[in-house]
Amino acid sequence: MFDLDGTLLDTLEDLAGSMNRVLQQKGLPTHPTEAFRYFVGNGAAALVSRALPPEKRNDQLIADCLQAFRREYDRNWNMKTKPYSGVPELLDALTAKHIEMAVLTNKAQPVAELCIHEYFSGWEFAVILGQRDGVPLKPDPAGPREIARRLDIPAHEFLYLGDSAVDMKTAIGAGMLPVGALWGFRSEKELRESGAAEVIGRPTELLKFVN
Repeated sequence: MFDLDGTLLDTLEDLAGSMNRVLQQKGLPTHPTEAFRYFVGNGAAALVSRALPPEKRNDQLIADCLQAFRREYDRNWNMKTKPYSGVPELLDALTAKHIEMAVLTNKAQPVAELCIHEYFSGWEFAVILGQRDGVPLKPDPAGPREIARRLDIPAHEFLYLGDSAVDMKTAIGAGMLPVGALWGFRSEKELRESGAAEVIGRPTELLKFVN
C-alpha cells in the first residue's frame, strides 16, 4: 500500500505554485516551495490553513482560500508533477511478483484517480482511496482497513510506504508495517520518531520486504 504525494509522485511544485497564486490573489505573503514540505500531508484544508498568516487565519478565510486553491490545483495539478526516480521499476517488480497494490492518500479522491491515470496507467492498482466526504483522513485507520477488507487480505500482511509521520501513524493504527520513504517531503528523523519499522533511500529497496 502506497501514499501518493511524496512517495509515488513529486507533487510539491504544483501544490506550492497553486497555493502561492491564491495567496497572491488575496494580497497575502507567499512561501518558498520548500516550506510546503511541512504544509502538506493532512489534506487540502490543513495545507491552506498552514499557508495562511496566523494573524489572518479564520474560518471564513480558510474556506475562501480552500475553494480558490481547489480551482487552481484542478487547473495546474500536472504542470511539474512527476513520478520519483525508481518508482516505475518498483511497480514493474511488484507486478511481476503478482503483489496486490493500492494507494491511500489524503488527496481528494477525483484528483488521486487523475494522478494514477496520468502517471501510472501502465500498472494495476486494486484500490485507490483518497479524501472522501464522511470518511476520516489519515492517520485515522479507517482508510487502510477499508482497503484490507476490499482485498480480503489481513491488515498485518500489508506494508504501507509513506514519507511522513501521518503515514507511519496510519500504518501503525491499522496494524500494518510502516516503511518510510527518504526521497519524500519529510526527514528521516520524523519517520523514525513516528514509528517507522524501516526506512529506505530508493524505491526498489522496498523489494527486500516483499516475498
